[in-house]
Amino acid sequence: MRLPRRRVLAGLPAVVLAPAIIGCEGKGTPIVRPPRDGLARILQRIDARATTDGAGATLHRVFPSPALANLDPFVLLDDFDVREPAGFPDHPHRGFEAFTYMIAGEFHHEDNLGNRSAIGAGGTQRFNSGRGARHSEMPGPGASNRGLQLWVNLRADEKQMAPQYEGIAAADMPVSERDGLRIHTVSGAGSPVALRTEVDYLDVELLADASITREVAADHAGLVYVLDGELQLGDERVPRRQAVILSPGAVTLRGAAGARFAWLTGRAHRQPIRHRGPFVD
Repeated sequence: MRLPRRRVLAGLPAVVLAPAIIGCEGKGTPIVRPPRDGLARILQRIDARATTDGAGATLHRVFPSPALANLDPFVLLDDFDVREPAGFPDHPHRGFEAFTYMIAGEFHHEDNLGNRSAIGAGGTQRFNSGRGARHSEMPGPGASNRGLQLWVNLRADEKQMAPQYEGIAAADMPVSERDGLRIHTVSGAGSPVALRTEVDYLDVELLADASITREVAADHAGLVYVLDGELQLGDERVPRRQAVILSPGAVTLRGAAGARFAWLTGRAHRQPIRHRGPFVD
């Protein structure tokens, strides 16, 4: 079933976390108990689904989907790769931050606030739609314009804030290399990105056979999405274009040279997510 970004269906099921749920706050928001041994568990696997959106733009959608409506505070996650003349022409948004991170090529942003910018690989575009704004997102001329777009819900008391835009070039984003890893800090400690929600977002490239250990905090949602190659989480294999939802706790991720993945955690708002196409009320 095709679920366009701007006409996504309401009423999709919430993430299934039954073995770990100890209660709920807000509508359909699971509270997950950290494992006693302190090690994160895979709660759910999601295969990104090939689809098109906007004006013929090609992408793989992680969620929303029939398997997962949202992951508080995250509303949508797309892995896109768009070529001209396809793209996302002028359209409205309200009630969330649309956050684009480029992996290859470039994307051009223009909005009704008077902003125009082009962001290349390693750069970011943050469009806080607040009480309502319009923008367009169109690819550069290259054969591959790949990136991730993440929608982060705004808290109820921020839904009516003035919209904002911020573009940050790759040269201003922190990148480190150590122990066979190249780590791009997209959001979190050391990043200039100022999201309204506490989000830890890394793009991790394996330059050699390597491993990394991270932790999902008890009050955060956590997921890993494999961009290229495959990963090993304990005895569990995670292939390309699959996401795994993680319980709170520590997790070690291993892979061979060439693997690449996004690490994403966010502090849950514990508020209903009312997703209505291009609006999140």
